[in-house]
Formats: sequence, structure tokens, C-alpha cells
Amino acid sequence: MVQKSNESAAQAIVDGLGGPSNIKFMTCCATRLRFELHDGSLPDKEKLDAISQVMGSVPQSGDRYQVIIGGAVLSVFNEIKALPSMKGATGEEDSKGGESASQSNDDLKASIRNSGVRGKVAWVDSFFEYLSDSFRPILGVLLGASLIIALRAALSSLNIVAFDDPSAGWVLVNSMWHTVFYFLPIMIAYNASKKLSVDPWVGAAIMGALMTPEFASLKNLASTVVTKNPVLGTDSYVANIFGHQMIWYDYSGSVFVPLIMVAVLALVWRGLKKIFPENVHMVFVPFLSLVIMIPLTAFFLGPLGVTAGTKLGIGLAWMNTHAPFLFAIIIPMLYPFLVPLGLHWPLNALMLLNIQTLGYDFIQGPMGVWNFACFGATAGVLFLSWREKDSLMRQTSVGALAAGLFGGISEPSLYGIHLRFKKVYSRMLPGCFIGGVVIAVLGSLTKHTVMHNGAAVVASGVTTKAFAFTSLLTIPVFSPMWIYAVSILVAFLVPFFLIVFLDYRTDEEKAEAKARVQSQS
Repeated sequence: MVQKSNESAAQAIVDGLGGPSNIKFMTCCATRLRFELHDGSLPDKEKLDAISQVMGSVPQSGDRYQVIIGGAVLSVFNEIKALPSMKGATGEEDSKGGESASQSNDDLKASIRNSGVRGKVAWVDSFFEYLSDSFRPILGVLLGASLIIALRAALSSLNIVAFDDPSAGWVLVNSMWHTVFYFLPIMIAYNASKKLSVDPWVGAAIMGALMTPEFASLKNLASTVVTKNPVLGTDSYVANIFGHQMIWYDYSGSVFVPLIMVAVLALVWRGLKKIFPENVHMVFVPFLSLVIMIPLTAFFLGPLGVTAGTKLGIGLAWMNTHAPFLFAIIIPMLYPFLVPLGLHWPLNALMLLNIQTLGYDFIQGPMGVWNFACFGATAGVLFLSWREKDSLMRQTSVGALAAGLFGGISEPSLYGIHLRFKKVYSRMLPGCFIGGVVIAVLGSLTKHTVMHNGAAVVASGVTTKAFAFTSLLTIPVFSPMWIYAVSILVAFLVPFFLIVFLDYRTDEEKAEAKARVQSQS
């Protein structure tokens, strides 16, 4: 079934899902449209997959459905919301400011969790959903920042200009990516607050208070006690606040602190809303939330988050140093199963945490092995679809491969191709394993020095000093670069050739594809 030329992709998607009346609510992430439907049996998968802008569609349990779009997902999302037939169909407020008769998105998600459809342990589902929704909206700026870092790293590796060049022009260029990671705690606090139905500007303001010049100046006061760590060579600060000791930290780039803070803020926020009459909520609830949470975070939650994160990062670094083979193989073998379930977000948070606490990260290198094994499988599908003149799979694989190789985004490949065909994983996992072995073997032969807070730290394996989406453009970010390049090349080629020579489809799937090609010709 082919999409009509005068029919917009937005309307075609809505029709393919069973019409606007079948859609309870919709959200989107970096590449996918997510729908909660009234009746999960109504969507026409064949019709959805035939839409030119759609890379694939994935039915899920509990009347949920995902449509993979790729980089244009936000535009399609907004076009669907703008359709006249969708007005009031997704739990949004009506034009008069009143509440829609349907449930809100958060209420619907809560009812899904409570029904036991999403998983046997509701709080585990909630925890990972909290992590995901705190990071998802900022994936775009993280990707943009990682590409700027990659450009700077490439110039540095070619000895054109040093990465830390102090001249004014390059200081300005560095600020283009540093802004994202410096103010990351505020962004995470904003998103996490929205997720927990708290005024997001209050959450952002609380983290912002710990990043102001006034807060930063506390470490330089005469009353602040400075202690030097004899092992790491770093300084720790204890400020005197009204006669009470407060451990001072630089919270720029922090990940765990805003997540912990907002979780506590949500309890405080709901408690205050119960105490005060509704007509004074706007005045007293934000005011008292700031008064309570800023000192609580500065004295207790902030140091708790930093300490817990540091210990966790050091523990993983110990494993990477003492069991590098195991670590380098486990990471790429786990990711193909973590990403479809959304369970990869804690590891992504740890990458940012490692950079903040250790000065480098060692997870992204092995993770890149998984990504390129994923892209290699997609390239194999593209090769076969081109040879067989299968325009549908060629279109899907071209978009997915471009998003992967140049953006480091695996979801279009994963949801548009890999989860649709039974044999793809059996072709892709050998690439993950062999690529992991290569990065483990070569990485164990080298040791290199990473500077952090003025101290030299000896690191093993493949490391990076910046958070980067693992694509072709970000190869210069990794060190040693040649080890990383060899490992991802091997990971890419293994599934590519396995699919080219052994195919990725069952006999039934090949017959279906052949019939589709004949009908198109």
C-alpha cells in the first residue's frame, strides 16, 4: 500500500494508527514517535511502513505503538499535533484553558504502570522512565556539542591548533560546546521536574543557585578550610555557613545531583500544595520550595550525589583496569539488549559522571563497538536491498545508516530494521563480540596519561575526555584513536559480510520482500 502523493505524512501516520479517535496520547524522543492507543489491533503496519518518511513501525504491548522517523521526528510530531482532527485528541488542554475530558499524559502513564502491563516491578519502570525523560529532550544539544568537540579534537590531532589553546578565538569556540556540559545540571533539573509534575523553573533555579558566582566564591573565603588530597592532588573545601560546615563542590556538569534533588523536591512540592490553599499556591509553594531545597541540596543532597557518583565511577574504573577483557566485551554485548528496553540511560549518565569525576570516560569506547556493529548490519541490509531493487528497505536503511554513521544514533537502525527481522541479531552480535575482543586486546597493550584538575592520571583501554555520540565524525575524540578506529571497523565489517553472504531474513521474509518488489515494478 503506497502513500498518496497529496497526503501528508502526518495524516497518513494518524490514519495508519486507526484514526485520531484511536490515539490516547503521543510523545516523541530523538528518532521515534510514541503512541498510546485505545485499540492496539487497529494500526495497519503495512500502511505505516509504506509512508516515505517512516523508517519502520513497532507494535508494543499494552496498546502502545512506535513509529520510527529519524532526525525529522520533531517536525512530524508537531505536524500531527497541528492536524485539525487531532485537536483535543491527545489529552491536551482545550482552547479555553479547561482540562480535556481525557486523561493527561502522566495520568495515562501512571495507569499503565499500575496495570502491570509495562513490567512486574512498577518502581523499576518508573525509575528508568524518569532517567530517560530527564535526558531525552537534550539529546539534540548533546549531539551538537559532541560534534563541536569532535572538530576541536580533529584539529588537535592534526597539530593544527591545541585543544586547550588559550587565544580568545578558540576560547570562544570552546564555549560553544562547554555551555552544554557546564549547565547540564540545570537542563536535567528542568526536564526531571517536568517529569515529576513540578514547576520546571523551580527545579532549574535550585540547581542554578549552586552554580552562581556567589556560590563559587565560597571556596575563596578566608573562613573556608582547604584540604589537599595527597593521592589525587586535588583540593577539597569546607565552607562555614552560619556556624555550620558545608562541603563545597563545583556542580557544573553534575548528573546525579539534579536527579536526586528533583526527586526530593517533588515530595516537598506536593507536601506544600497540600498545606496551603490553592489560591496562594503560586506565591508560597515556589518560595518555600526554594528556601527549603537550596540549603538542603547545598548541605546534604549535593555532597551525597557527588560522593556516590565518585565512588561508582572509581569502582567501574577499577574494573576497567583490572578486568579490561571482561569489561570491553560485556559493554558492547549488553547494549543491543539494553537500548530497546531503555535501560541504557544509567550507563549514559555514568559516562558524563566519569568525565566529571575522573577526567575521562572508558565506557564510550566499547559502546562505540556496539554502535558500529549495529551500523554494519544496516549497511549489509542496504547492500542487499540495492541489489534486489527493494526500494522500501533501501529507503529505510539509507536513512538509518546516515543517522548512525554521521550522528551516532542507533534507534533508526534498531527499530526500523533489526527488531523487524529475526536473523539480524544473530549477524550483529558476532560483530559486537569480536569488536570487543579487539578493543580489549589492543587496549590492554597501551597505557596513556589523562590530565584532570592539574594531576596526571594513568588510564588504560580506550578513553575520551568528552561526551560524544559514537559516529565517524567523533573518532578523533577517542584515545588511542587508532585502537578505537580498528575496533569499530572490525565491528562494522563482521555483521556487514555476514548479512551480505547469509542474509538477514527467513525464507518467509525473503518471499514477502520479493513479492513486494514485484508489485512495485
